[in-house]
Amino acid sequence: MDMPARQRPTEGQLNLARSLAIGKATEGRGVTSVPASAYTDPHRFALEKSRLFDRLPQVIAPSALLPRPNSAAAHDAMGLPLLLTRDKKGVAHIFYNVCRHRGTRLIEGEDVACSPRIVCPYHAWSYALDGALAGMPRPDTFPGLDKADHHLKELPSREAGGLIWFAKEDSDFSDADALAPEFDAFGLAGHHLFRRRLHDVPANWKLIMDAFLESYHVQRLHALTIARFFTDGITVGDFIGIHQRSAVGRTDYLARIDHHDWPALRAVITFAYQLFPATIMIMSPDYVNLMVLMPQAVGRTIVEDFMLIPEAPKTPEAIDHWERSWTLLDEGVFGAEDYRAAALGQNGLESGSIDTLTLGTLETGIRHFHDQVERALG
Repeated sequence: MDMPARQRPTEGQLNLARSLAIGKATEGRGVTSVPASAYTDPHRFALEKSRLFDRLPQVIAPSALLPRPNSAAAHDAMGLPLLLTRDKKGVAHIFYNVCRHRGTRLIEGEDVACSPRIVCPYHAWSYALDGALAGMPRPDTFPGLDKADHHLKELPSREAGGLIWFAKEDSDFSDADALAPEFDAFGLAGHHLFRRRLHDVPANWKLIMDAFLESYHVQRLHALTIARFFTDGITVGDFIGIHQRSAVGRTDYLARIDHHDWPALRAVITFAYQLFPATIMIMSPDYVNLMVLMPQAVGRTIVEDFMLIPEAPKTPEAIDHWERSWTLLDEGVFGAEDYRAAALGQNGLESGSIDTLTLGTLETGIRHFHDQVERALG
């Protein structure tokens, strides 16, 4: 697992804070549109699966999912039977959750298993957490078998900045390394996983991404939850390669803060990252929500929401504090509002009543995202 880095803002984070302090919103490109078919066409969806999700590296989980060596967790929502492990040296791996003997699933359920060995429930072949075949009953019945030829099948992966990335085929993980300083600024690698939950959302994955690429909806959709924390219409954003970084804040406080006082900035700015193709990170003042979107069908997406806090709570009062934050965001803002809005939008688009979605100047992030999708498909 990554060691926590010194927490200090990157120059890019500081530049966004400076723009917020003077109330300078990122300028839009005028009124644009997105075709409704981008969210409803099954042939388009199949192309996205093959050219985006089967080829590009993507985040699968935070490092905090496997906080200690010799731990493992099953993962199915990416469409493959996967096994995430952290070996005895602390190195993260992603394997197929498939025994090399007869193909049986090795680990079931959502809980993290902590053991130096993974034992197949069928014939008790056992594997170390680095994937090596460690042993088998009655080895005399497999004359000439070389254990080295029966290593668990591993997929390409990279751990950086408190995130575990993977790919279904050989990929360039340089983006994971380039983004690591952004998340090191928040000490993400040292965070504790407080809660995680799977949401089955009846909406196209891009409709969910869209909600986190603009702040136009905050004062409207989130009027009863978090709207009071933010200033309407003042959002700044930029790019880190193909990924987007944005920030919203309380501008009245920002004007009076030393921009190099990182804890003070974090108290009044919410940074967000949209990692292409389908990961969202919301950096609240004292915790982080990581949402991994896993498309299942043109109108269905599984979202795994992870809540990461600076350290494990030590008192009932601390647990209650974080539970209230988790409930506000996961059940309220995300579940009942953002995901619900995406589901309602999918229902409307599938009716065929409109051909295009209209985007204003506060929704420029959506425009950039769809442009990037088109480039990747092309």
